[in-house]
Amino acid sequence: MELTRRHALAGAAALAAYPLLPNAPARAAVPLADKQAPSYYRYRVGDAQVNAISDGVNTFPLGDSLVLNAKKDEVSAALEKAFLPKDKVSIHFAPLVINTGGKLVVVDTGNGPGAFASSKGNVGQFPSNMAAAGLDAKAVDLVVISHFHGDHINGLLTADNVLAFPNAEVLVPASEWKYFMDDGEMSRQTSERMQGVFKNARRVFEAGLKKKVTPYEWDKELAPGLLPVASVGHTPGHTSFVLSSGSDKVFIQSDVTNHPALFVTHPDWHLMFDQDPAMAETTRRKVYDMLVAEKMRVQGFHYPFPANGFVEKDGTGYRLVPAHWSQVI
Repeated sequence: MELTRRHALAGAAALAAYPLLPNAPARAAVPLADKQAPSYYRYRVGDAQVNAISDGVNTFPLGDSLVLNAKKDEVSAALEKAFLPKDKVSIHFAPLVINTGGKLVVVDTGNGPGAFASSKGNVGQFPSNMAAAGLDAKAVDLVVISHFHGDHINGLLTADNVLAFPNAEVLVPASEWKYFMDDGEMSRQTSERMQGVFKNARRVFEAGLKKKVTPYEWDKELAPGLLPVASVGHTPGHTSFVLSSGSDKVFIQSDVTNHPALFVTHPDWHLMFDQDPAMAETTRRKVYDMLVAEKMRVQGFHYPFPANGFVEKDGTGYRLVPAHWSQVI
């Protein structure tokens, strides 16, 4: 008891003397950290395990052309309403690694090593985060591609321009392959961006991949429980997927929407990267009406990490409700 009393008196004396101490800056015992923990998140769909793996975040100034049919001020207001900076946009990238129990399947591959170098590590993080999650690229059985934009296919190759998944078969949408490998279609492109998309697809798939590529058709299962479904407009062969196991399922929407604060909330807004914006809007509304009606979980490639949740109807648009983080896998 006497010991406790002495401690209490000493503490009181120290508090009384505190205002007399000089104002010295607080000093941390260790330097401030400059990196987040590796970014991966796992959840189950029936017997399958979904591993969402971050490829990083690309942040750029908001220009006049991101949304083709809305004014910059309207886009700024939508960002501000979502408690985001109104003068810049941060786009997330989240490829998947799905363990079906019998197959290890990668769905899309991120921006790749070139983007990692040019962005100083902000994007192109898929390989390092995948390794941190304990997933070996050499153990991957299938790589399934949704469409041929660079942020989905560039990670098929390493920095040395060799196969990033050396033992995997690469599955690509048949319609996408036919379109982007057509020399006539390539010759008809007038915009610098689309010419670049064609050239980049040829670069990636001609680097030792052509013999490993198998085109797939929609509505035919690619791996246990993984069904590709047409969701065209973003590109001519753009594909989403339904992963099912038992009574559980998730809709892997690929690029049906880009950032949800803009394109889930405003499904009528046309993204500059949508090749057929009107068709992309029709697809977006059809998909999201289905998600609302079925109350199905959705995984979005460009959603803020860990990039999954549910959607509900909200006025003329929709609202993303992020799934609760769970420590239980």
